[in-house]
Amino acid sequence: MRRHRFKQTVSLEERLAEQAQRLRQEAKSFPPGIERERTIRKARQAETGAHISEWLNSPGLQPPR
Repeated sequence: MRRHRFKQTVSLEERLAEQAQRLRQEAKSFPPGIERERTIRKARQAETGAHISEWLNSPGLQPPR
């Protein structure tokens, strides 16, 4: 069984930032309540993931010796 491999054309950080933006817009369409809070939480998680990935890929971060 072979796995299908996909070459990503957009960086992980950009995809997560786009997802966060889309989720924030989606949250605005919901009335205040649980669904809106869940959507906002997902947006925050995507933003945090983008920041962590950016930090891990930064040139200032060096592997331990």
